[in-house]
Amino acid sequence: MTRRALVTGASSGIGEAIGLALQSEGLEVVGLARRPSCFPTSLQCDLADRGQVLEAVRRAGDIDVLVNAAGVNARSLADEAWDLTIAVNLTAPFVLARGLAPGMKQRGWGRILNITSLQERLAFPMGMPYGASKGGLAQLTRAMAQHWAPVTANAIAPGFFRTPLTAPVFEHPELVEKLAERTALRRNGELSDLTGAALFLCSEAAGYVTGQTLFVDGGFSCV
Repeated sequence: MTRRALVTGASSGIGEAIGLALQSEGLEVVGLARRPSCFPTSLQCDLADRGQVLEAVRRAGDIDVLVNAAGVNARSLADEAWDLTIAVNLTAPFVLARGLAPGMKQRGWGRILNITSLQERLAFPMGMPYGASKGGLAQLTRAMAQHWAPVTANAIAPGFFRTPLTAPVFEHPELVEKLAERTALRRNGELSDLTGAALFLCSEAAGYVTGQTLFVDGGFSCV
């Protein structure tokens, strides 16, 4: 039986990269994003709209692997920025998991993978909404693992990768170089650095790994 994965943020960046990696391993990938994705089954959804998220759960059908990769970083302290960031980065993963994980549990197998951030642990300028959302997602991951076992729930905390979300950072070459020098490996990440970790955490091999956050950051968080 072919397993099915729902990947948010599947039209670009980390979500697209993980979705393509899962597809290469034989999974049927349902891409969920505001824009059409490259996957044969592509659902369009504004994750800030809870009604649209609930409709996406209904349309997706039975899902074995849920990857919450979509995210926003408004870099603002305005009320609207806070509300949008929490809705997309924290509420949507909860609503999707609440809709899909019970079916996984009933079938006896499932994987939830949440994409957090260095900012679940480290503070950055203008990062309160984003950091709070990612810190909350890390704790939500642990709670998911406890609540929906034997479904496993884990997270990946990426370092600095060139994606549409981080484009403002990569407009400043000196800052990009400084970030790379802070890592133990002296470089920023490539999307291919993330896919191996994602495949592991979504596979049979990770059946006894749950409630964990794996930092894929080149050692940024340990130096």
